[in-house]
Amino acid sequence: MTSPVASENQSKLARRPVKDIYPVSRLVREARLLLDGSFPLLWVEGEISNLAMPGSGHVYFTLKDEAAQVRCAMFRNRNRNLRFTPENGQQVLLRVRVTIYENRGEFQLIVEHMEEAGSGALQRAYEALKDRLGKAGLFDTAHKKALPLMPATLGIISSPDGAAVHDILSVIRRRFPAVDIIIYPVPVQGDAAPAAIQDAISVAVSRAECDVLIIGRGGGSLEDLWSFNDERVAQAIFDCPIPVISAVGHEIDFSIADFVADVRAPTPSAAAELAVPDAHALLETLQNKRQRLQRTIMQQLHSSRRHVHFLQQRLPRPDRFIRLQKTQHQRQLQQLHSALRRRLENQQQKVDYLSARLKHPSEQIAANKRLVETLNQRLAQAHRARLNQQYVQLDNLRRRFYAQTSVSLIRQQQTYTAQLRQQLHQRMQQRLQLARRQLEQQTRTLSAVSPLNTLQRGYSITTREQGGLIREAAQVSPGDAVEVRLQHGRLLCDVRETHDS
Repeated sequence: MTSPVASENQSKLARRPVKDIYPVSRLVREARLLLDGSFPLLWVEGEISNLAMPGSGHVYFTLKDEAAQVRCAMFRNRNRNLRFTPENGQQVLLRVRVTIYENRGEFQLIVEHMEEAGSGALQRAYEALKDRLGKAGLFDTAHKKALPLMPATLGIISSPDGAAVHDILSVIRRRFPAVDIIIYPVPVQGDAAPAAIQDAISVAVSRAECDVLIIGRGGGSLEDLWSFNDERVAQAIFDCPIPVISAVGHEIDFSIADFVADVRAPTPSAAAELAVPDAHALLETLQNKRQRLQRTIMQQLHSSRRHVHFLQQRLPRPDRFIRLQKTQHQRQLQQLHSALRRRLENQQQKVDYLSARLKHPSEQIAANKRLVETLNQRLAQAHRARLNQQYVQLDNLRRRFYAQTSVSLIRQQQTYTAQLRQQLHQRMQQRLQLARRQLEQQTRTLSAVSPLNTLQRGYSITTREQGGLIREAAQVSPGDAVEVRLQHGRLLCDVRETHDS
C-alpha cells in the first residue's frame, strides 16, 4: 500500500519538464569540459600502484599518497619520451591534465610527462641554479684563466680512494712524471661534501703551492654528483685565483662546477691530459727546435766566415798602409812648401812693385837742382835786363824757391818712406808667422794619426808571417808564426798558447 506522501512526490516528479533532466553522458561531458577549462597543466607527485601496461602501449596506474588516490592514464604517444620503466611503489613526478573518463564517469589524470620524483626535483633545482649563476656572470668566459703550459705542482681535490684519483695519477705518470702532486682529500658525495670541497679550495689558495687544480670525481647518478652542483662550491671555484679544471662524472655529465671552472674536462683522465704536457711530445719538439737552431747557427757561422775572408782580402798590409800614409804626408808637406813659396814670391812681387812706384828723394833733389840752375840763368838774364825794376820780384822768387826746396819737405818724404818700409816689414813678418803656424798644425795632425807615432808610445803591430793583421787571439793557433813590428825593428815569434781574455 502506497503512502499519501510518496504518492504526492511521484505526482510532482511526473509534472517536472523533460528539458530539466540531464542524461548521464551529457552531465559527464559537461563536467569534463568544466574541469578541462578550469585547470591548467599541473605538476603532481605521488606513488604508483595498480600499474597496468597492456600491449596497446598505454600505461594505466593509480597515483596515491597518504591521504588520497586518483586514476591516471599515459597514452602511447607520450610513453616514447620515458627514460625509465615505471614500477609499482615508485615515487614519480607527473605533469598532468585534469579530466573525467566519460565511459565510467570517473575523475582521472591524463599524464603528459613522467619522471622519477627524486631526480626530477634535483634536475629542476639544477636548472634553476644554473640559470641564476649564469645571470650573475659566474659562467662568463672573460673570467676564465689560462692553464699554465708546464706546471710545477698539481693539486687534486677529490676522494683519495676513488677511481678518479687513480686515473689522474696514471695519466700524469705516463705523460709528465716530473710534476709534483698534492692531494686534498674530500668526500665527493653526501651532505658534508660541498663544505669540504669549499674548504679544500680555500686551503689550496692560502698555501699557494699549486699551479693548477683538478676538482672532480668519477661517474654516478645525478644524486651522486650533486655535491658539485652546490652554490658554495661554484662560488669557491669562481673566487679561486688558481686555474681550475673541473672533471665531474663522465663525458655526458654536466655539473655547475663544469660551467664555473676555467676548463671543463669530460673525464678525470682527460683533465690530467689537459693539466700537464706530454713529455715525449715536448722532447720531440725540443729536438726539432735544437736541430733548426743548429742549422741556423751553422749558416750564420758560414756567412760570418765568408764576410771575414772578404774583409781580410780588402784589408791592406800595415807596411803598405804606413808607406801610403808617409807618401801622403810627404806630398802634403811638398804642397805646403810650394804654397808657402808662392805666397812669399807674391809678397816679394808686391814689395818690388811698391818699391818701383816709390821715387827716391835723391832724384827729386837732382831735378830740383836742375830747375835751380835754369832759374838762375833766367834770373841772371832778367837781372841784367831789369836789375833795378825787378829787385823786389827777384826777392820774392828766391823766397818761393827756398820754400819749395826746404829741408822740412825732404824730412817729410823720408819719414813717409820709413813708415812704408816698416809697415811692409810687419806685414811680411805676420804672413810668415801665419804660414809657420799652419805648417806646424798640419805637421802635428799628421803625426797624431800616423801609425809610427803609435809605435813610439810602446804599442806594436802583429801580423801573420804570410801577411794579414791579427786583432784577436782566436785568429791564431799554437805553433803559428807571427811577425811583431816595434818602433825600431821587427820580431819573428811562434805562438805557444792563446787566451781569449
